[in-house]
Amino acid sequence: MSCQRAGPVARYVSRSGVRLGGSIDVDCRGWASRIHGSGVGVVTGPMEGVKVVEFGLWLAGPACGAILADWGADVVKVEPLEGDPFRGYAFMFGGDANPPFELDNRGKRSIAVDLRSEAGLQIALDLLAEADVLVTNYRPGGLDRLGLDWESVHAHNPQLVYLSLTGYGLAGPERDRAAYDMGAFWARAGVAASLAVEGQPLPYQRGGMGDHMTGLAAAGGVAAALYQRERTGTGTLVETSMLRLGMYQMGTDLAANVRLGTKTTATPLHEAANPLLTGYQGSDDEWFWLLCLEGDRHWPRVLAALGRPELGDDPRFATIEGRGLNAKEVATEFQRIFRAHTRDEWGEIFDREGVWWARVQHTHDLVDDPQAIAARGFIEIPLADGTTAPMVATPVDFDGRSCEVIEPVPELGQHTELVLLELGRDWEDIARLHEAGIIG
Repeated sequence: MSCQRAGPVARYVSRSGVRLGGSIDVDCRGWASRIHGSGVGVVTGPMEGVKVVEFGLWLAGPACGAILADWGADVVKVEPLEGDPFRGYAFMFGGDANPPFELDNRGKRSIAVDLRSEAGLQIALDLLAEADVLVTNYRPGGLDRLGLDWESVHAHNPQLVYLSLTGYGLAGPERDRAAYDMGAFWARAGVAASLAVEGQPLPYQRGGMGDHMTGLAAAGGVAAALYQRERTGTGTLVETSMLRLGMYQMGTDLAANVRLGTKTTATPLHEAANPLLTGYQGSDDEWFWLLCLEGDRHWPRVLAALGRPELGDDPRFATIEGRGLNAKEVATEFQRIFRAHTRDEWGEIFDREGVWWARVQHTHDLVDDPQAIAARGFIEIPLADGTTAPMVATPVDFDGRSCEVIEPVPELGQHTELVLLELGRDWEDIARLHEAGIIG
């Protein structure tokens, strides 16, 4: 890529000679440069103008970066020369697309830098000197060795908000233990064991469950820290971990454990303490969930829907406590009755009688779910070939509209030269860095 000057205005041209289009405001300098008319870098949202550097691999850190990008931040993803290893998962989808990587990396800019080299580390420090936020899910020990730990970076740029997202936290003997969310969130934090009925095998985690929730928590922490910086002028360390996220996710159980010393175990579906708050199948074997948390309030409505008002005369079932003591009997009778109609037929009956319920769906059912669509659960993202594709939306909107993703998922190192130009490097310097294998 080259930068051709035209007075106070410049145009970017790729190394292949393809002009990216539009005019650049700041004479090849300045992070927040916008290429007007091309869409590149044009963002809207509450984080507009916020400069984010992401040292992120796999899911959790990049998930946080993607949320901030959706909210309008300019996110520069700093990748090793070989790239984020999550890029390699395209083979699982036939090699033509990598939807999970697209979900967590759309709307960013990518530069490829060898941070283990002195020159590469200096590029990182130059980026951080102008940044508002650093997002990283690198292990603490690795950041310490690079000199990119909180204390060092804070001394370099006292206004920077530093987001550390780890498996197990920044303190303790296991701060550098390899985690992934399947380790720290799913296994260690009790999620898997809490879902396994005694004597049955553990359930297998679907991809990214803990990563995405931790990334969302991290994005909220960044927003709070930026708000604090508005008052104090000083950046702060924001810390979260997949272990902590798992503990909070299981907080209802864990609060009882720590407060009362009790133990918690998983409950078989048809032995739930409230048989009006569990799952059943219709005659078509499709599952639905009753949502009658206030058992005594909803009990008459459920009996009316079932057409079994005489169950209300059974003293065993007269109160929510009684139904809890006899939960298996209630659930068994309910399931027998529910076999009389399909799930959709029961849905019509429930709605008519004011019984609260929900259908049990697979994720692939959501693709055509009218309510998921109306709730803006999907957005269109641009692709490198100029077309668009549907993608999952991050879960927070502003002003009643979905975020707008302007930039496609970046190729590895796609913006290296552009970002270096914005940092004030000249083409001779960039060429030397290429020849030395510092940048890609």
